[in-house]
Amino acid sequence: MLVEGLDKKPIGFIVNQVAFFGFNCVRLTWATNMFTRYSNKTVAQTFRDLSLTNAIKGLEINNPQFLPLTVVDAFSLVIGVIQSYGVMVILDNHVSEPMWCCSNNDGNGFFGDKYFDPDEWLEGLSIVGKRYRNTPMVVAMSLRNELRGPRQNANDWYQWVRRGASTIHKANPNVLVLISGLNYDLDFSPLKSEPLGLDRALPNKIVYETHRYSFTEGQRWLRQPLNQMCSNVIRDINNRAAFLTTGSDPAPLFITEFGVNLMGTRQSDNVFLPCYMAFLVEMDLDWAVWALQGSYYIRQGVQNMDEQYGLLNNDWEGLRNPDFNAKLFLLRQTLQVPQWRSSNYTFLFHPMTGRCIRSDYKDQLFADECLWLNGWSHGGDGTPVQLASTPLCITVAGDGLPVKLTTDCNAKQSTWQSVKNSRFQISNKDENGVDLCLDFDPKYSSRIVSKKCICVDDNDSRCLANPQSQWFQFVSTNNRFV
Repeated sequence: MLVEGLDKKPIGFIVNQVAFFGFNCVRLTWATNMFTRYSNKTVAQTFRDLSLTNAIKGLEINNPQFLPLTVVDAFSLVIGVIQSYGVMVILDNHVSEPMWCCSNNDGNGFFGDKYFDPDEWLEGLSIVGKRYRNTPMVVAMSLRNELRGPRQNANDWYQWVRRGASTIHKANPNVLVLISGLNYDLDFSPLKSEPLGLDRALPNKIVYETHRYSFTEGQRWLRQPLNQMCSNVIRDINNRAAFLTTGSDPAPLFITEFGVNLMGTRQSDNVFLPCYMAFLVEMDLDWAVWALQGSYYIRQGVQNMDEQYGLLNNDWEGLRNPDFNAKLFLLRQTLQVPQWRSSNYTFLFHPMTGRCIRSDYKDQLFADECLWLNGWSHGGDGTPVQLASTPLCITVAGDGLPVKLTTDCNAKQSTWQSVKNSRFQISNKDENGVDLCLDFDPKYSSRIVSKKCICVDDNDSRCLANPQSQWFQFVSTNNRFV
């Protein structure tokens, strides 16, 4: 019932880091019962009840002003500091009873569960909506985080989602309303046959939210070929959530959670991330990364537990993994500005590194930060990949050698084709007829080379080698100067 980290650093220091690292919004979680049952409890009482002696000492040093406040007044103080830094706030109803989330049987998963009284939930939405009705930087409220568990069903989902959305809008007509799907915010497929029907009552207010992690697929990221796995996952996202953004009546979709273990020790996360980044760049969706916190006061009975998915390190002093934050640069940009009528501009993105492919306009290609985009055109299989507004195109020099730019765009070594069963590999043949793919190995240099294609032969359907250094994505934007 208190944002994490206030025992480690002053609240202003933490929020300043949020803005400094390039984020413009905080998804701030809250528990229903915090407002309906525990609103008069002070922070000091709550921490003493949990025997959080060390955390109290930390609060006394870094944020003593919070200890005498009630938990709801402390929540408001946090929001006030966040908005003072020009950062937006999304109020996320995460659970009803304050506890670590989420499992199928934690009692917080679906309407009617042990701790999830739907009427009390509506009461909480109304209280919070009214409380922040005149807080300009509170821009959205979510209905509920990750609906789940054995009780979940479409009929109840429709009933309570409609009532919850209307309750928020009545209490606070100034905020967007975030609608969560079934099965841990993965599934909106019931809407294919029956719309929510809220557009007329809440015009331009409804946003759908979805989540994704490597563990959504269990251990399959380590047991199936990555080309196949990534295609299957993107197909599943499109089928169950991203379809909302298409058709004659498209709706906004917000990725309100994705993340990876930032210690780099979870291999399934390491191979999931390039695939998901490619999806986000292609769709140009808004997103929130889980999570900011580097530690917890207490989680599942353990005090000062480390959060290995946290952007900040355990002492909240700086980034846990600066390379990860750097990879997010292009994701933070608006690639398609609806109001701009300028034509689309295609660039090459390398999802594994988060870099874009640049040329020095001589004969070299390299991967660089996406601060300035070079345009590339590819007319399809058997055509050259050409540097925009020039007669230059990419040509193969040999296996393991840097690719070059040439004006001989009709030569065999200058024509490229998509690799069968791969979304992101493009190949050419060397003089000996060997398929070579564009490749980038950041361990050695920033140069783009060509290497024998990984896991692309017909007999490679069970190949578990990692081809992601060879994943390159053509991305369209009407905002060249990102």
